[in-house]
Amino acid sequence: MRTSYHSVHEPICGICGKRSRSFESLREHLIGPLPKAECERVFRERGCDLCLNIFGSRNALRVHRDTCQLSYGYNAVLYRFANLGIQDDLRIDNGKSRAVALACKMVGGGSDGSLDLCAKICIIDEYENILFRSYVKPYLPVTHYRYETTGIRPEYLRDAMPLRQVQRKIQDFLCNGEPMWKIRPRGGKARILVGHGLDHDLKCMELEDTANYPPLMKTSKLSNSLKYLTKAYLGYDIQVGIQDPYEDCVATMRLYRRMRSQAHRNENYPLASDPQNKNNFASWRQSELERMTPEELLAISRSDFYCWCLDGKDYV
Repeated sequence: MRTSYHSVHEPICGICGKRSRSFESLREHLIGPLPKAECERVFRERGCDLCLNIFGSRNALRVHRDTCQLSYGYNAVLYRFANLGIQDDLRIDNGKSRAVALACKMVGGGSDGSLDLCAKICIIDEYENILFRSYVKPYLPVTHYRYETTGIRPEYLRDAMPLRQVQRKIQDFLCNGEPMWKIRPRGGKARILVGHGLDHDLKCMELEDTANYPPLMKTSKLSNSLKYLTKAYLGYDIQVGIQDPYEDCVATMRLYRRMRSQAHRNENYPLASDPQNKNNFASWRQSELERMTPEELLAISRSDFYCWCLDGKDYV
């Protein structure tokens, strides 16, 4: 038998102490169709519907909402309507790895225009400053520009940077001077790449994907859309009308920073996959586990996912 994967890194109800596999599960526990009555009563009085935390008073909740409720941002409005050319501030440095967010906008290829082709890309740093922004010339002919949502016209791609060149430039920036064969899943000089639905070809990098992060997924283990996550956890709308990859970058970076800022208890070996954690128990030890209290079981259990709060610590 195996110990539970419940851990200190999972969302917890601030009222009854119940742990959930995802924030969506916790939300259902608090204000869903069949919530726990006492938890629902307290949450509706002193709970934040964005971060799902409970506060000591209504006044404390009002003060908290001023920082928890984010807005679309003035810069996003400017970038959406500005037809900017190439902006390239990608630099390789030997400092500590920093998180950057990447997003693309796709046009259509193929006979029916259903094939997604990257035509515009944006990379920002943790402070929402643009590091790289450019139109991209796809490797296949574009048959549908999807202008209603992308705002991209044929003339924007005529002299755009070729896709291969963009890929090499971004790869060099993310590796940050470290050879590809030396890059480790955690640690090293390579940068942390944040995004939503990141391409599988980037799995060699250190990725933080809001589409596949267990606490942000549905209770059915399916991914939520970035539009939904931004509204539910940041409190504002994105992807309305003509869209720009900058707003997607900002949304994913804000989600990442919010998840990373969670204060969880430090553990020497926080993952179930760490070799120091022997999570297998023989059947004859079942009675030993049954005698343990929930607190003791939690102490020996480890998370089966990498919590982003560890990015702000010295765990490697």
